[in-house]
Order: sequence, then structure tokens, then C-alpha cells
Amino acid sequence: MDIQVVIQNAVPVLTYFVLKVVGAFLLWIIGRRLIQFAVVLLVRTLKYPFDQTVAGYIGTTVKVLLNIVLIVAILGFFGIETTSFAALMAGVGLAVGAAWSGLLANLAAGIFILILRPFKVGDFIGAAGVVGTVEEIGLFVTAVNTPDNIRTFLGNNKIFSDTVQNFSANPYRRVDLVAQLHNSVDHAAATRLLRERLARIPNVKTDPKPDVEILQFTSLGPVLAVRPYCDNQHYWQVYFDTNRVIRETFGEAGFPAPEQNVLVRTIG
Repeated sequence: MDIQVVIQNAVPVLTYFVLKVVGAFLLWIIGRRLIQFAVVLLVRTLKYPFDQTVAGYIGTTVKVLLNIVLIVAILGFFGIETTSFAALMAGVGLAVGAAWSGLLANLAAGIFILILRPFKVGDFIGAAGVVGTVEEIGLFVTAVNTPDNIRTFLGNNKIFSDTVQNFSANPYRRVDLVAQLHNSVDHAAATRLLRERLARIPNVKTDPKPDVEILQFTSLGPVLAVRPYCDNQHYWQVYFDTNRVIRETFGEAGFPAPEQNVLVRTIG
């Protein structure tokens, strides 16, 4: 008789609990779908007044906040006092903040990067000892693809506290190369030949014109500074073509290769 009473009392409780679990599960699934839909819609809307970086950053922040609200709502659905949970989360937040101060510094730096805009997605930059193309600016790290196709993740705080070079900020770049001449070579003739050949390299700008001047003197002979200008996307093509042109120009002109003369005296 007692067992029957226990079973009769337990069945409604278990049924209520199962329904609560199923309801919470459905609430979680539906809530997550709605959050994902809302975030995607928000990011698409913000791409027009802002760029992709800012839109993605705002979308990620909103997604995190909505997920926290969803968890609190599910706890309230189970009858858990959410005010106590909020106080608990505040305490946990302080503890986590103290333990993860580095992550919070990266987060703060990421916000300042978006506000000050030293670079954006797609820019070719140099920062924290890494040179490459910015692929993504995240909450804590920035993803950069290096020229040798390696995805590198940099902490935002390390970027923000270091010197940042943005090679894409200006419309063109200067390619800095040098050409060593033999002491017997007429530097004026070498300069004229190089200027003529540089003008024929694809993607070399005519304004400003390439610079070919004596940079310094060495024991081997004068050193020429060879500096063509080009658009950012053509930098490496112009760099390698200019090196090739220097070699071909001097070879066709019959200029002797620079050599170090060593004088040996024998006493005796």
C-alpha cells in the first residue's frame, strides 16, 4: 500500500520533471537558432554603415550576451532564483577576471583597435614581429596570413602595445634595392642604363619616377641605390624583376664584377 502511494506521488513529480527537461531542451535549441539568425541578420545589416571587421566584432559580442540571457532564462524556467545566479556569476566574473587578466587586456586592446582603426581586414601589416595580410580581427586575437602562407594568431594586446606598420595605408610603396659597381665602371653610364630598363618593368610607376643614385662608396666601388615605386599588390613582382634587371643590365653592358683586391707582401 505504501509503495503504491509512493508510486502515485512520484509519477506526477517525474512527469513534471521530464516535461521541464524537454521544455528546457526545446527552449535551448529554439533559442540558439533564433540567436544565430538574429546575429547573422545583424552582421549583414551593419556591413553597410560599418565594414566587415566592426560588423563581425559587434555580432560576436551580441551573440555572447544573448547566450548568457538564454541560459538565465532556462534556469528561471526550472525555478532557479536568477538573482542569486546573477550574484554568483558576478563573483565568478571577478575571479575569472583576476585569473585571466591577459585575456581581458587582449579584449580591451581589440576594442581600441576597432575604434582607432590602425588597420582593417585585408591590409598588409607588420606588427609584433609578424608581417602578413590581416584575415580577421577577433575578440582576443588577430589572424594574419604571412607571405609564406602560414596563419598566425597575434594577441590584440601585443599588437596594440607594439609598433604597427600598415603597408596598405598608402597607395604605393618604394622597393629598396642596391647595386654594387666595380671601381672601373662609369657610374653615370650605369645609372642611365638602369633608369632606362626600370621604366620597362611592368607595374613600375612613372610618378614618382624610379630613383637611381649613388648611395655610398666601398672598397669595391660605388654602391647605387635602386628604388622603383609600385602599387602594394605588385611589390614582390617589381622587387624580383628589378633584381633581374640589375643583373641583366650590367651583364649586357660588359661591366666587370666587383672584386676585392688583396695585396700580399713577402718580407725576406
